[in-house]
Amino acid sequence: MREHIYFVYMLASKAQGTLYTGVTNDVLRRVEEHRQGLVPGFTKKYGVKRLVWFETHEDIREAIAREKQIKRWRRDWKRSLIEASNPQWLDLYPGLLQNLTRAIIDPALLAPKMSSRTARSADPGPTGTQAE
Repeated sequence: MREHIYFVYMLASKAQGTLYTGVTNDVLRRVEEHRQGLVPGFTKKYGVKRLVWFETHEDIREAIAREKQIKRWRRDWKRSLIEASNPQWLDLYPGLLQNLTRAIIDPALLAPKMSSRTARSADPGPTGTQAE
């Protein structure tokens, strides 16, 4: 059985700029499409090309649920999520390209970062957890 890795990601036009959230099974290809303006619509119209945040999932249903969840969030929650791992809003694409190339040799480097319980939370806010 072939294992898959799915990515939920956020792009920004600039630091603190316009945000876009998406999901893909090939983050390098998809982000490059956004960067080259090959994707008609929102990201092309607003120049949203900088990869500022991403996480991995093994299950496409969890990844899609997480994408939808983040899209419902308030902007300040999205900013908090980005700034928890990327406070300067750096473009993560160049480093990701290097890391994914290494991960082809060692797939353990792409261990999923989200549990299925967290991805199913109704409205967790920026920390990924919800009071129960």
